[in-house]
Amino acid sequence: MRNFDIASILINIIALMIAIIPHEIAHGYVAYLCGDTTAKDDGRLSLNPLHHIDPIGLISMLVFRFGWAKAVPINPYRFKGNRKVASLLVSLAGVFTNFILGFISGIILVYLNYRSSFLVPLFTSIFWYNIMLGVFNLVPLPPLDGSKVLATLLPEDLEYKFYKNEKYFYFVLVIMIFSGVVDKFIAPIIESILKGIIYLGINLWNTILF
Repeated sequence: MRNFDIASILINIIALMIAIIPHEIAHGYVAYLCGDTTAKDDGRLSLNPLHHIDPIGLISMLVFRFGWAKAVPINPYRFKGNRKVASLLVSLAGVFTNFILGFISGIILVYLNYRSSFLVPLFTSIFWYNIMLGVFNLVPLPPLDGSKVLATLLPEDLEYKFYKNEKYFYFVLVIMIFSGVVDKFIAPIIESILKGIIYLGINLWNTILF
């Protein structure tokens, strides 16, 4: 039982690294492409976990199934061209990356199930964490990416007020998480996406393998 627990923890940590690190790099890299070198200068375009992982956030993710990484430093006033469009692209970059990784890992998971591979538990976790993080981050409350997407759609005066008061929304998010309100809304979405990808994977591999 002890070995199983240690193995499960290691699998979850590896899966989280694969979900969180590309998410953070995506934010920083898209910001860099849009003209803001802040994340690059801060060393955030790196695969080194120490540049991205917040220890408390990681433990919280393992225990409570929600957590956080180190915030990617972004300066939207350094963006070239339309600031709102660039902000939108940067905000969605991490989520998009999680969905891509979730889709790929889900397709691989179906194949591994056919082969009864020992890697099934790992890819199950990678699959789940990426889809979960992708959906969760679209919740339109700070500090999640969905709040920044919402902010870019607001007129500039309302956007300013939104960011000025965003710290108060942190408490709202925490209350909604622990009360189960967030889970009530996002759990069915996560489940639907997971099932959809598995369905596509089964049809794909049935076509290729049989």
